[in-house]
Amino acid sequence: MNKMNELGRWITNKTNRPFIARKEIVVSGPVKNAKAFVTGLGQFNFYIDGNKVSDHVLDPGWTDYRKTVQYVDFDVTKELSKGNHILEIEVGNGWFNWDMEFGYSFHFPEFMPPNPNPYVDFGKYLICNMKLVMEYEDGTTSEVITDDSWQVKSHRIKHSNVYGSEYIGTDGGCWESAVIADAEDIPSGKLKLQTQPAIKVIKSYEGKLIDTQNGIRIYDLGQNISGILRAKVKGKKGDVVTFKPAEKLDENGFPDQMAKNWMLIDNVISYEILGDNTIEEVKQAFTYFAGRYFAVEGDADIIELYGDAISSAWKTDGQFKCDDERLNGIYDMIEKTVEANMLSVHTDCPTIERFAWQEPNHLMGAAIMYMKDGKELWRKFLDDMRDAQHDAKDKFKDFQGNDFYPGDGLVPSQAPCYIPNVLPIPGMGSFYDIIPWGSSIILGTRWHYIFYGDKSIIEENYEAGLRYLNHLKTKVNEEGFINHGLGDWGNPRGELARENVETAFLYADAITLAWFADILGKKEDKTALEKYAEEIKLNYNEKLLVKDAEGKYCYQSFEKREEGIVVTQAIEALPLYWGMVPEYAVNDVAESLKKTIESSGALIAGEVGLPYVIQSAAKYGMNDLIFKCITRKEHPSYYAFILDGETTLGEYWESNPRSHCHDMMGHIIEWYYNGLAGIKPLEPGFKKVLIEPYLPDSMNHVETKYHSVSGDIKVALNRINDKVDIVVESTGVIEYEVSRKFLEA
Repeated sequence: MNKMNELGRWITNKTNRPFIARKEIVVSGPVKNAKAFVTGLGQFNFYIDGNKVSDHVLDPGWTDYRKTVQYVDFDVTKELSKGNHILEIEVGNGWFNWDMEFGYSFHFPEFMPPNPNPYVDFGKYLICNMKLVMEYEDGTTSEVITDDSWQVKSHRIKHSNVYGSEYIGTDGGCWESAVIADAEDIPSGKLKLQTQPAIKVIKSYEGKLIDTQNGIRIYDLGQNISGILRAKVKGKKGDVVTFKPAEKLDENGFPDQMAKNWMLIDNVISYEILGDNTIEEVKQAFTYFAGRYFAVEGDADIIELYGDAISSAWKTDGQFKCDDERLNGIYDMIEKTVEANMLSVHTDCPTIERFAWQEPNHLMGAAIMYMKDGKELWRKFLDDMRDAQHDAKDKFKDFQGNDFYPGDGLVPSQAPCYIPNVLPIPGMGSFYDIIPWGSSIILGTRWHYIFYGDKSIIEENYEAGLRYLNHLKTKVNEEGFINHGLGDWGNPRGELARENVETAFLYADAITLAWFADILGKKEDKTALEKYAEEIKLNYNEKLLVKDAEGKYCYQSFEKREEGIVVTQAIEALPLYWGMVPEYAVNDVAESLKKTIESSGALIAGEVGLPYVIQSAAKYGMNDLIFKCITRKEHPSYYAFILDGETTLGEYWESNPRSHCHDMMGHIIEWYYNGLAGIKPLEPGFKKVLIEPYLPDSMNHVETKYHSVSGDIKVALNRINDKVDIVVESTGVIEYEVSRKFLEA
């Protein structure tokens, strides 16, 4: 079922507002097997006889509908018996047709130039498509497809906005004959089965009434989530009750939708009451809210209010607990943040943008894959990146309205990218062509292979990786560096170090592709890639590896060479991690990294440098420093977010950040597993594992379990009478060895 015409006909009611399609069918006999293949753009729900089929929400996954349209297969054998049945598909907007007239819709802030490449609808009307295949007990088969024999009518939900707002009004009117969609209103993307985990409700949080101000009731879910609002209300017919979500409260204790003076996230879910003094259910259908608090306006009684947290990352592979509640709190905070941002794409935040920025798909790859099953999610992310990769003919508009060609092989920073911002921002760099973002096509593949050992992921993405590397080569300047991106984005001191950071990723991409070429048996590619990587490294060390005032080797900031030797944590950590440092200088560079951490008493890095700072520091004996930094009470610190009362991780190292639900700096979870528990894969798929744990002096117990594709590995550490006892258990085909260094200690 790869082609559009292998399902039914695309049908519509010729509107860009939510609608329902239905058909009554006759099942002629006992059913042996029945499958329904369904899609609706942008989002759909499928019902048989008024009952929702499956526990999915927000099907299908978000894609570039010009390249890929996902459909979902449902086993409906149990739902169908001999006799009459009603099939229904309800369809809402999603990203397919952006309802910009209702509620908050993202726009670039005023300090940025007007974007000449705004969002463009993928279709004029909302549409749906399905095929039902039934096999009867007597061996005969029958099919039902969408066509003009179906009926359609407007949905009770009058407006649905991809950013979380909905207006739930009165009944949608009369049934009419469905319209077969015109060719120009059908997306050109290839129809593809949705294989990533469907979005599901993972936990329900009851809203507690905590205050009333000027007649407005304030509810607290107790947890910041991406969620479906579910409530019961009772009031007068025609009255409207509104629910306004927010991540935080203002200084007066009122739900605050302002994102750090950046923009107002004016989301609202409105419900029009149908009858007098009857209990009615309010429930979002085609979008989700983001937040913890609700301001509820209107005269209706609120019988109950819940936020149903949703996620694609509902399968947990890792478990961690210890006797330090600070660390447990940090773990839970980051896990909840990951869950809230895994919704068929990996969003940067569920409030402001809901964009699928790509950099955490390698920078956070290990951290998330230890916690969650990422096998099919990452395959989908990489599929999206290949769909987004440009060829030489692709073009956009520049600020003057002229054609702008981003370049063959470029993998944009977002995939799918619904609002392309392709031009560099004056004084800030490119937000579209950024190496640590585009490199996910290579380095995200690397993490997938390391965790799941599936060679096919390399086969699927190798050529795209080569094309991306060739694009990067066109960006190298005369001195052999790249400097057009964002550097160490999110660095609390603004120490971006573009040339150092971006050129280190150029090396990482080249050497990783060489590894892939070796795995695939492409000897010529391997030789050429290793040669290119060596050229990058030699030039990098020639111009950046210097001796400090004490005669010790360190890496200096390229952009601040005129100011003398300036070092940052990311500058030292990246070449250490990727093996760029000559053997004679490794100890010195590691010592330089240690000094930069000790002198500040904190991890001074943004999302790009942070995973490498943590992992390099751990490798070179600085676990004590890491532990002190993450538990300090002031920012930058993970524990500082806990003390701020946050239940999800903030975007930047600060109180009241712009977004209160960004997982982009949750890298410390990787250290929980490979640092504290010491679970380190020695072979892809965790077939062979090194156990090299660390137990801080202030802790007495750590217990960790990781469910790999090769089996389970459990590590328990207990300090008894100043001696650390370790218990390791494994199942499946995992081989493990405990570090000699740990045993001797």
